[in-house]
Amino acid sequence: MDIDRLVAPLRERIERSGVKDPRVAALVSGGVDSSVVVHLLCKAGIRPTLFYIQIGMDRDGFEDCSWEDDIAMVQMLARQYNLPLEIVPLHDEYWANVVQYTIDTVQRGLTPNPDMMCNKLIKFGCFEEKWGKDFDFIATGHYATTTYVGDRLYLSTAPDPVKDQTDFLAQINFPQISKLLFPTGHLTKAEVRAIAEEAKLPSAHRKDSQGICFLGKVNYNEFIERALGTKPGRIIERETGKMLGWHNGYWFHTIGQRKGLGLSGGPWFVVKKDIKRNIILVSRGYDPADQYGQHIQTQEMNFISLDPWSYEASLVAGQEVVVPESSREPLEVCFKIRHTPEFAHGTLHYDAGMGLYRLDSHERIQGIAPGQYAVIYDTAHRICFGSGMIDKGW
Repeated sequence: MDIDRLVAPLRERIERSGVKDPRVAALVSGGVDSSVVVHLLCKAGIRPTLFYIQIGMDRDGFEDCSWEDDIAMVQMLARQYNLPLEIVPLHDEYWANVVQYTIDTVQRGLTPNPDMMCNKLIKFGCFEEKWGKDFDFIATGHYATTTYVGDRLYLSTAPDPVKDQTDFLAQINFPQISKLLFPTGHLTKAEVRAIAEEAKLPSAHRKDSQGICFLGKVNYNEFIERALGTKPGRIIERETGKMLGWHNGYWFHTIGQRKGLGLSGGPWFVVKKDIKRNIILVSRGYDPADQYGQHIQTQEMNFISLDPWSYEASLVAGQEVVVPESSREPLEVCFKIRHTPEFAHGTLHYDAGMGLYRLDSHERIQGIAPGQYAVIYDTAHRICFGSGMIDKGW
């Protein structure tokens, strides 16, 4: 393999930052992506310090020992490249910031995004405060890239749309993105696997992790039941008001859900939840009109670098321009409301008086779930501007 081509974006990113002899912390998980990150850093002449963030469900009656296998993998990786490795426990911080957030969000009848909170508050939050602050960069195996537009650094998408993870990173801030390196972000999964095999990495054939970040091998519904218990309620057909069956609690279900309802004669979709009465409303068919909408409202937006209005104005002016909130006209953007390869197209509005953002989608979209995040991109779906939690959709 042409190693110079593989590490060229990494070298360019570091050179553009102006940092000489950078100190790099590499977050390793035991998986193939972060292992290849270490390999490419070393090939670029950088000797990173490896960090394994130990989090898990080994408390409150849960037991998940998957981290033991992970640690064995990262220890072999550290020995292979003769690099220092630190195992940093963040159990309590994780439970307080991510697990409790998930429980609270579900209990409110909303759909949580724990992976997004993990990146924002743990990997680039608590870790940065305690260990990352001593390094110039933090390298991870996320499928994402960074792009300079003028002198401003932006989070940008990976070439592989199926693996792109910018939607999980869209709540981070500018100081965080300024320190991040994504050495494998410009590669496809197949390329990463091939590099791992050629380098004889211990994780070369290890399966990818699946599901929510903190659960490990713990079943999601089991976790929710342990946290919130059960509360039987009615499942009602939206169009007719007919009772179709029972559920064990609205917190086990999310808008747009199709599986796990236990109903015959479907397919059935969850289209609404009545939290006060603990009722799940469902509709049959692949395209019931009431599970689609074109409008999404958020009460705030986290913009990582420049907001999209200032970004567009800067492109026109050829220099950085900050557009006042009072001058934000409707703007064409791309967006996502869930982790999918596809991007939706729409118009972003800002109501300066109310301080509200509204997305008007060009096409009706399925399953707008309050609690999830609307992630905003430029019209070429290259630059990821940031995200806001969905307040309502219609």
